[in-house]
Amino acid sequence: MKIKFGTDGWRGIIAQDFTFENLTKVAIATAKHYKKHKKIKNGLVIGYDTRFLSKEFAEHVATVIANFGVKVLLSDGYCPTPAVSLAIPKFNCAGGVVITASHNPYKYNGYKLKADFGGPEEVENIVKVENQANKMPKTEIEKVKRSFDQLKQKGLIELVDLKKLYIDDLKAKIDIEAIKNSGLKIAHDAMYGAGQKILTELIPSAVVIHNEFNPSFGGVSPEPIAKNLGELMKLVPEKKFDVGLATDGDADRIGAVDENGNFVDPQRVFAILLKYFYEDKGLRGDVVKTVSVGLMVDKLAKKYGLKVYELPVGFKHVATLMVTKDIMIGGEESGGIGVKTHIPERDGLFLGLTICEMIVKRGKKLSEIVDEIFAEIGPHYYKRIDLHTTESHKNKILRRLKRGLREVAGFKVNSVLTIDGYKFFFDEGWLLIRASGTEPLLRFYCEADDPEKVDKILDWAVNLG
Repeated sequence: MKIKFGTDGWRGIIAQDFTFENLTKVAIATAKHYKKHKKIKNGLVIGYDTRFLSKEFAEHVATVIANFGVKVLLSDGYCPTPAVSLAIPKFNCAGGVVITASHNPYKYNGYKLKADFGGPEEVENIVKVENQANKMPKTEIEKVKRSFDQLKQKGLIELVDLKKLYIDDLKAKIDIEAIKNSGLKIAHDAMYGAGQKILTELIPSAVVIHNEFNPSFGGVSPEPIAKNLGELMKLVPEKKFDVGLATDGDADRIGAVDENGNFVDPQRVFAILLKYFYEDKGLRGDVVKTVSVGLMVDKLAKKYGLKVYELPVGFKHVATLMVTKDIMIGGEESGGIGVKTHIPERDGLFLGLTICEMIVKRGKKLSEIVDEIFAEIGPHYYKRIDLHTTESHKNKILRRLKRGLREVAGFKVNSVLTIDGYKFFFDEGWLLIRASGTEPLLRFYCEADDPEKVDKILDWAVNLG
């Protein structure tokens, strides 16, 4: 079975394609690739999330890599993906690995590669590791002989408290005292993921749900989108919380709920953070967005005189630009956003705490902060539909789109962008249709100036034959 890295790492169904055997091949390829790195003497950092067998998979990867003479700094417990990314430059390491399938359903696990700068590894290096893993000779696999305990005794595997390192960093970058002293009432849905038991370390008064180990995630995919956050959206107004936050399986994405229990979609989160960092924090630099991010960001950037780069889906593309150009903020539609004052990486808890800080510093409710944006640039409504489908139907739709569309649901198409899927622009909105890079499905994204218009276009699009 071929190992394939998608938009955000290699993912597979546990025991079907995500097996110890395949993991061995990827780990050897990782060790051989990074052995050439100038910082390899400091080793690689490895972390893992709360999924089924994640700890065992991480220990196996550490064992394989250390068998090839590469030092491993292994997290002493589950931790958020950004904790691994943060630790890599802190320890001056060559790179890192995170065992996680992020927001995928519970039956999946995955393998993310991190670069020495503390963000997703660059595409060309991921391709090299992937190619090497797929042609791994049996003779290399047979070199894995020493056990985890033997390598630990030799000092080639060292356990590190990455969670503490991460919490201390958040304390230094967010005005935690201002949030605590304000009496802001915060509810956090940890979604049984790696972000659990962290927020209360920083804000003891915060209330956290789904804050225990449950590898099946309660039967809900740990993705912080409206359809998965019903309990949080009900809890916030019922118990009079000021804000609801949600983080995904590896806590690198943020979802937000205002004081009325309304989901604040990631498009709006990106926009309010852009405004806060530019106007209140005084940050400067360009803006990066992936193709699924909407027009609110463009309109604000134009107002501030900032250049906008639009890239294919996948934060690895955003991160590469963040370390090569002067980028203030960059992100995706999925709630993954990076800021120049932090690491070139998505970080759900950092962003969630920044939203709390924003509410406190501005002295406004979250709903008022969103309304303020609408007053400046006009109303924007957004929705995404994920359609699980067959390979033949998916290809049929993609062939239809390739031929082009003159209109979508009766709205004239003004232009088309094809850097990742098919993005059709019409007056005051757009429709994007693309195949997922990590799951067998089609994604339909739409933004417009009226919610009924969004629903009409999406209904038309999912029935496109």
